[in-house]
Amino acid sequence: MQKNGDSCKVQIHLERKEGFSLECDFSFPQAGTTVIFGQSGSGKTTLLRCIAGLERAAGHVEICNEVWQDDDQKIFVPTWDRPLGYVFQESSLFPHLTALKNIEFAAKRAHSSNAKKRVEGAIDLLGINRLLQKMPDQLSGGERQRVAIARAIATEPKILLFDEPLASLDEAKKNEILPWLDKVRNELRIPLLYVTHSSSELTRLADYLLVLEQGSVKYSGDLQKAFSVINLPADIQGGLGTVLQGVVAGRSDWHILEVACGELKIKIPDSGQSVGQSMNLRLLARDILLATSEPTNLSAQNILSGTIEKIIAGEDGTGYLVEVNCSGRAIMAKVTDRAKHELDLHEGKRAWVLFKSSSILLS
Repeated sequence: MQKNGDSCKVQIHLERKEGFSLECDFSFPQAGTTVIFGQSGSGKTTLLRCIAGLERAAGHVEICNEVWQDDDQKIFVPTWDRPLGYVFQESSLFPHLTALKNIEFAAKRAHSSNAKKRVEGAIDLLGINRLLQKMPDQLSGGERQRVAIARAIATEPKILLFDEPLASLDEAKKNEILPWLDKVRNELRIPLLYVTHSSSELTRLADYLLVLEQGSVKYSGDLQKAFSVINLPADIQGGLGTVLQGVVAGRSDWHILEVACGELKIKIPDSGQSVGQSMNLRLLARDILLATSEPTNLSAQNILSGTIEKIIAGEDGTGYLVEVNCSGRAIMAKVTDRAKHELDLHEGKRAWVLFKSSSILLS
């Protein structure tokens, strides 16, 4: 059944005998990565399974204008008829099939006339040509996950579901996979739902954020707005600040890259990124300095001019979160009571935002 709309919609109610309940009502974009974030036991995996139809809950599930479940209309599309790709924490590859045969098997089950083309496209997208004739036990953990992602893509899904796909990998293997997840998001232009409890994966991958707490939605919205919300869980609060989306615009002779974030030009250390590459820059509020007169002769590479738009008292009764509008981008800074008083910070006042290039977290 088709339905008009520009977002995916989920309304889920689930009660379990052991006392856990899931009560979620939210929507998310039809493209980009929506990260489902929360502590263990918050309901992240259960929500993903309900969306996939692997677990039966009451409610309504609508993905890219297609209704998969609507209890009022007695609609429930079984999992095998839902055009989705599912990537688990473990790759779950068939151990008796080569990497290529694993991907081809999934594509054939999708009953599409262009299965060969989709297999080739998935292989190219994940860069796994050299792995195709290997058996799963001959692959590293990161390689197995890349094959698993290619297998999911080869089914021509309308949505990709990821259930903590990097949780079992060490940092080196995670860093191997993350650029490929960026590529999948950028090239497929379908929604990705990505479950994690890692704040670093959240800031690296998320375009949109859903925070679960004890089975309920605590926050749903844009990632850039999320880091200015003080009542988020403590593991996100520790990263209060700003996420800027930008594109590498150029490089200098001093091992510095210039990233264009709208009208802002941000300088970051040159780590080999290519000109034109998209990236997220995360600025922690605690690393931002504020000045009320134009600073000069400083070692900080980034000095931005703006106007204070909002000042929020910290929940613990100490300090303030100050939002400065710099060329249309909100930069968050954390200041002490004393700094607010001595600088006479107030809404509408001009201010300069200062931060070192080395303090920027790249994602």
